[in-house]
Amino acid sequence: MTNKNIISPYYLDEHVPGLEILANAGWLFNKPSLPDRDTQGRMSIIHRGITPLVEETVRDGERPVVISGDCCITTGVLAGLQRAGIDPTLVWFDAHGDFNTWETTPSGFLGGMPLAMLVGLGEQRMPLAAGQRSLPEEQVILTDARDLDTGEKTLLEASKVHLLKDVFDLLEYQLPDRPLYVHFDTDVIDPADAPAMNYPAPGGPSASKLKAVFQHLANSADIVAVSVSSWNPELDDDNRTQQICMDALKSLIDE
Repeated sequence: MTNKNIISPYYLDEHVPGLEILANAGWLFNKPSLPDRDTQGRMSIIHRGITPLVEETVRDGERPVVISGDCCITTGVLAGLQRAGIDPTLVWFDAHGDFNTWETTPSGFLGGMPLAMLVGLGEQRMPLAAGQRSLPEEQVILTDARDLDTGEKTLLEASKVHLLKDVFDLLEYQLPDRPLYVHFDTDVIDPADAPAMNYPAPGGPSASKLKAVFQHLANSADIVAVSVSSWNPELDDDNRTQQICMDALKSLIDE
């Protein structure tokens, strides 16, 4: 499948110029004008910009590969897939669970809530703004999630989300017979390999281990969309983390 790369250079609602250097000729940009509103209002504008780009890409027979600075962009990506008539299984690679709600979060950080939002739990302002319908919990596979908050862990364990604690478990996992949407939060890679992360969590898979899993998915599944929550370019002085993460991504989407 031909890939269509889309850059949305924001971390939550803040512009991240360091992501724009990734773009080559033919890449699409999501850079809407952001008025002086509250954070969720500004983020909703960003997500609504992604939704039609994803929908049009899918309808053109291409695979959207969306790179942004945080995991909340998945709201816009999923909304675009749904508008194109796709009801996917979501495979979410992340060092964290992103399954907090306002009741469980110790920090109030919106970036720790998007997976819960996608399945209809907790804060729903941004999914509603993007027109994203809640994804059934049983259509979500979360892998690694080695760094969970206490309340988040309890909420996740009570859910129907499939939690695989080792990314290698995907090599033997029987994927359902439906299109796959893969979300790759780059902090899933052990920070010994990819250190330029906002919230590094020791003990994750090596870059080579993750690439093996990505190659398995690429060879065995119908991957219809990929989104990436990036490293922090300001912390990546030698571009080492960028190179490692983009190399891993290549193993997932290269034909």
